[in-house]
Amino acid sequence: MIVAFFASAGDNNEVSESQPLVDMAMAYSRSRIVCAAARLRIADALAAGEQTVANLAETCAAHPASLHRLLRAMASIGIVTESNPGTFALTSMGQTLRRDVADSAWPAVIFWADLLADNWSHLTDCVRTGDRASDVMARAGVTSRWSTDPDAGAVFRAVMGTAPPARYDAVAAGLDLKGSGVVADLGGGGGSLLVAILNQQPERTGMLVDRQASIESAAPLIEKAGLSGRCRLIAADLLESIPAGADAYILKHVLHGYGDEKAVQILKNCAANLPEKGRVLIVEFVLPAEVNQVDPALEKCLMSDLNMLAVTGGKERTESEWVGLIEQAGLHFERRVAIQGDLASVLEASRFVR
Repeated sequence: MIVAFFASAGDNNEVSESQPLVDMAMAYSRSRIVCAAARLRIADALAAGEQTVANLAETCAAHPASLHRLLRAMASIGIVTESNPGTFALTSMGQTLRRDVADSAWPAVIFWADLLADNWSHLTDCVRTGDRASDVMARAGVTSRWSTDPDAGAVFRAVMGTAPPARYDAVAAGLDLKGSGVVADLGGGGGSLLVAILNQQPERTGMLVDRQASIESAAPLIEKAGLSGRCRLIAADLLESIPAGADAYILKHVLHGYGDEKAVQILKNCAANLPEKGRVLIVEFVLPAEVNQVDPALEKCLMSDLNMLAVTGGKERTESEWVGLIEQAGLHFERRVAIQGDLASVLEASRFVR
């Protein structure tokens, strides 16, 4: 029955009304294939060129026949190619799964398809209770992969804010920094956004503020970009304090990771150090008041909302919800500006009505 079902799922001769939902339910298959390939480090083993299944099995410490089955599936979705029977090589897409290449996909695959997928498997109970998956798992006596994987922290830091600075050009260009001599990127991760800003606006200096481990990871990028003299790296917990000295404080996809109370506390910490003409620039998705149509772009924002529910306890918000947080923190909401070419918007806040 299961074999027949999988075979018929790809049969386009008879498409029923239920088929789209079935396809969605089966969509995890590719994710698990890519995750297994990343965990077994198959791309690293193929870095030097094509290999036989037997050689790969030895290198990857895998069961030969089972590895062969995985490799065939990988070939069917374009990660490897079977150059000769039982011999496989990387495709151009597969090359990006190597850990030693620039802009490697490996950390992101592990992050999304393994560490966070573990949380998503408990989404039903998260919706039932309103709790994070980690709390659901703790009550059930289940240990999360995130808490047991020794590389989890490094994987997180490799994914957050570490894309090439050029990928942040649209966001950097969408920030109105007029009159801001010193710009602070709060929770800026790997520093790519701040590098993009300082590259575009050489008259400004910057502060990258994050936890110590993230600051240490960001230092090489700042140095490589030649910005060490224009950028201070400051370790801080945003819930406790935010360094003074900036004219503009940027929070890009930071507040959505927190519930309302903690998000307001971070904004209050910003307000406490905001100069008279300073501003807080919040870069976040802004949800519509209602969802009444199929919209692939909006779907990404709503998937992020459920990710916050399952993983962090935060959420994506509507404009009125964002304005409410800003006002609770004692700030004034000025305006919302869409970022060209990006799903996020900039919500600008200041100390006083201008």
